[in-house]
Amino acid sequence: MNMLQTIAHAWKIPDIRKKIIFTLMMLLIFRVGANIPVPGIDRNVLREVFDGGTGLFQLFDLFSGGAFSNFTVFALSITPYVTASIILQLLTISVPALENLSREGTEGKKKIAQYVRYLTVALAFVQAIGLSVGMFRQALISTDFFSVAVIVITLSAGTAFLMWLGEQINENGIGNGISLIIFAGIIGGAPTAIHSTWIQYQADQVRIVSILLFCVFALVVICGIVEVQQGQRRIPVQYAKRVVGRKMYGGQNTHIPIKVNQAGVIPVIFSLSLLQFPLTVTYFFQDSGFTQFVAKYLSPAGTPGIWIYGALNILFIMFFTYFYTTITFNTLEVADNMKNNGGFIPGIRPGRATVEYLSKVMSRITFVGAVFLAFIATLPTLIQQFTALQIGFGGTSLLIVVGVALDTMKQLESQMVMRNYQGFLK
Repeated sequence: MNMLQTIAHAWKIPDIRKKIIFTLMMLLIFRVGANIPVPGIDRNVLREVFDGGTGLFQLFDLFSGGAFSNFTVFALSITPYVTASIILQLLTISVPALENLSREGTEGKKKIAQYVRYLTVALAFVQAIGLSVGMFRQALISTDFFSVAVIVITLSAGTAFLMWLGEQINENGIGNGISLIIFAGIIGGAPTAIHSTWIQYQADQVRIVSILLFCVFALVVICGIVEVQQGQRRIPVQYAKRVVGRKMYGGQNTHIPIKVNQAGVIPVIFSLSLLQFPLTVTYFFQDSGFTQFVAKYLSPAGTPGIWIYGALNILFIMFFTYFYTTITFNTLEVADNMKNNGGFIPGIRPGRATVEYLSKVMSRITFVGAVFLAFIATLPTLIQQFTALQIGFGGTSLLIVVGVALDTMKQLESQMVMRNYQGFLK
């Protein structure tokens, strides 16, 4: 209710209303483009490919809101941009030149953003070629150079346009444009999931009690996601007083916020990519011993594959949570910055002792976040295995949807705070 009141108050302010309308129009353009088919594709063949189960393709289809399975102009969605961002973020840690560039402030960030754009277009072009010439070659009506070139250019241009669309939302709208595009893609699949459940209910394949229990359970999970996403450990920091010339600096108290889920949804995406890669490879080796092995032991629909799949998913998520958190939160760098600015944690010596303390706290917090991610990501597999419900919203979907909604509302409320209005997250 408070959230609706916040939106209602924001709508009354002309400049914020203009930003909200602009954001909604950009997302509408995305949804329209997600239904424009790429020319030269046999839809019947394409339907057969996806009806047979396509492993990693399900993850792509999730982010594109069904555009991938329908092979529309936005079939690649914003996935190449997400991949490029992760690659540049990892390279920034390992390549000294990029690391120095990231420390140059706004200009350095602009340069890295430019590299991300270039890498996004390159990855989109490579993926478009791989899909057109490789995986979906049998769905092409014509395989001559001109027809394939049109498909490749259309798919690459679609990703580039979505990247531009996201940047326009960042500049003129509200919220993170790229995240909102993924959010809109996931939400766009909700009507299909609801319609599928309704058909199952009419066919007496699902009982109303099961649907109600699932809705209650989903609500509890969403509440849990909100609590964990908002949860953080605040480490107090004090700054010593310094006299520079005639001015006195420091002498203030602040804190270091360490989020429970510092890694976000990245570990889940990495884990899904690894686990579903063998399922995707089976597409090229149908009716083979390898396909039978994967279907039995590495598939969430196999027996005992569901248990092996679930166990590996938990292990991979916990590993990538620690790995990604270590990369994004460098305790040594944080401790050095505090020491150079005269800051210290009460009761902890600056330097090595601070690094050890931060690492210890980070390890404990990360364990809670890793268990949380593993629990949320494993639930959908168990639900689909032991119930007849086929809801398209999995753990990854809920994490992204809830996270993006919270971040967007925070940005909206930050603008409301400037007008002395307190929102629902306060």
